[in-house]
Amino acid sequence: MTEAVLVTGASGLLGRKVLQAFERGGWKATGTGLSRPKPPSIVKLDLFDQAAINSTLDEVKPHVVVHCAANRFPDKCDTDPEGARALNIDASRRLAQATTSRSVLLIYISTDYVFPGTPGDAPYEADAAPRPPNFYGQTKLDGEKAVLEITKESNLGIVLRVPVLYGSAENPSESAINVLMDLVWKAQEKDAEITTDDWAQRYPTNTEDVGRVCFDVASKYLAAKEGRSNLPKMLQFSAEDGFTKFEICQLFAEIMGLSLVGMKGKKDAGDPKAAVQRPYNTHLSSQVLKDLGINVKTQDFQAWWRWEVRAIRK
Repeated sequence: MTEAVLVTGASGLLGRKVLQAFERGGWKATGTGLSRPKPPSIVKLDLFDQAAINSTLDEVKPHVVVHCAANRFPDKCDTDPEGARALNIDASRRLAQATTSRSVLLIYISTDYVFPGTPGDAPYEADAAPRPPNFYGQTKLDGEKAVLEITKESNLGIVLRVPVLYGSAENPSESAINVLMDLVWKAQEKDAEITTDDWAQRYPTNTEDVGRVCFDVASKYLAAKEGRSNLPKMLQFSAEDGFTKFEICQLFAEIMGLSLVGMKGKKDAGDPKAAVQRPYNTHLSSQVLKDLGINVKTQDFQAWWRWEVRAIRK
């Protein structure tokens, strides 16, 4: 019997690579999207509609659902708190209820922003106490709690936390890392005076690597069957190389052979009264995945971008 997976948010930056990973693994892979469906591989699904969720699950009959759909931009969450709660919490709860009642394994994609990122705290182990620094992180933490509470008895819920992501994008704005290439180009303009954060540490992780980990986790947990209750429910995956935004821009400029005289780094922590607080360092430990025997190797950040830029230039 061929295993089947349903990937929510499959038209997004991460969802596309998760869907691709399962396709390459020989699974019957179906994605869902709301604004960018691409039938038959990505079908339209409104995650605010319980009947639509039920219908899609009954039609696709997945063994696993990977829930990538989310409002993952902190500023947008702050400007639309009701919408953020609806997608990051309520839709996740709705999906967990539907998957659990059908004995389907659910993998909920979460974030490193569930942790405060206080200097000296990182790396954070999977069992570290969460304390989100902003509203976005709180909604994702509340989504974690909803999924794990609903699946507690069935052992059919897993949380996978990941940091800021980069990779092949339809638009640079899909990724907080990819979009920095645009910033480097803006710094080439005459009289440019761009200031970029050179304080907070980020651990950009490639979406293709996250897709591979999702596939490996799904395969392992599905095969475990009755032994699944002994497997951890909280997982984390991250690259190990840390950069500030300014350091990433410096790297991009070097790759492109461009000057950065129009950009300078800002070393301080920023305004403590700012509406959206950014943590200093929320580096995630991947130790639990290692203990499970899951491959946690990641692509070399600089090497990937050298290849990507060369590909764009052709």
